[in-house]
Amino acid sequence: MGSTAVGRLRLLSACVAGSLLLSGSAVARQDVAGAAGPLAERRAGTAIFYYPWFGTPAKDGQYLHWHQRGNVPPASIASGFYPSRGPYSSSDATVLRGQMREIAAAGISTVVVSWWGRGSVEDARLPGVVKAARAQGLAVAAHVEPYAGRTVASTGEDVAYLRRFGLRDFYVWASSELPAAEWRELNADLVGVRVFANTNLVGRAAAGAFDGVYTYDVLLFTGALFPRFCTQARKAGLLCAPSVGPGYDARRATGDPRIRSRRDGATYDAMWRGAIDAGADVVTITSYNEWHEGTQIEPARSGRRGYQSYDGAWGKRGAAAETAYLARTAYWAKRLTASRP
Repeated sequence: MGSTAVGRLRLLSACVAGSLLLSGSAVARQDVAGAAGPLAERRAGTAIFYYPWFGTPAKDGQYLHWHQRGNVPPASIASGFYPSRGPYSSSDATVLRGQMREIAAAGISTVVVSWWGRGSVEDARLPGVVKAARAQGLAVAAHVEPYAGRTVASTGEDVAYLRRFGLRDFYVWASSELPAAEWRELNADLVGVRVFANTNLVGRAAAGAFDGVYTYDVLLFTGALFPRFCTQARKAGLLCAPSVGPGYDARRATGDPRIRSRRDGATYDAMWRGAIDAGADVVTITSYNEWHEGTQIEPARSGRRGYQSYDGAWGKRGAAAETAYLARTAYWAKRLTASRP
């Protein structure tokens, strides 16, 4: 789908609980430091999915993404929550600096930037995100989205292009839509990078010679599924990067009636606990700022009429609640580090 299709549902095509299959094995490749294969890189880390697609008239000549589904910013936006910053532009250097400071303070090591192909809005914003992230000591990875005309061959060209920005980790959304044999040929030739497949079919990712797997979806996946998922990933020689998130609510942006309640932070805690218990190699977070789907942990305003808030999360209210999910992320990031030798 195109980058304006904000209502896309990151749902997996088969039953999650019953479709974690094994086949094939991962093709080892050298990492940047020269160690052989993905298993040599089992250092626990935390990465967060980040969206650079927002715009405002002051910075971009028009609202981008905030106005979906007939909303008229700043009075109404395409989200069930309202950002503490208000509707912002992802091209605003001041906004980027503030966001990267928050991410770094939360103990996160990598920002995974949504990228919709060369020439896209997200591509144009990438240099600014990289600059702001590096200033805070953060690594940057790419979330390679299913842009129009994406093929395995074009993805290989994308990796070469994006490496110019210093990126080494690539998360490929909807990788199963393209032939595993073609992925294997591409991935076997890549050196100095790690490529993660978004799939619930572990065997398919192994057949495609990916380095790892990630889930992204926080509507269907629960923390209870992560141990099995990661066990099968390790047996297949893959890194496991399950995705944790606070909840899901896309009603205002897309009309999707399905909801996963935040339960005052209990949903987030349960997913984190499951990821750590599973021995995740990387814990990926869905998301920093996917406001449309209500998965964001970026500060949300309390007391905004007509919008949900984080009030009640871990007993916090008002200003303290606005940053509650970032604070809790810092807690869990420390727990993740402490859980590893």
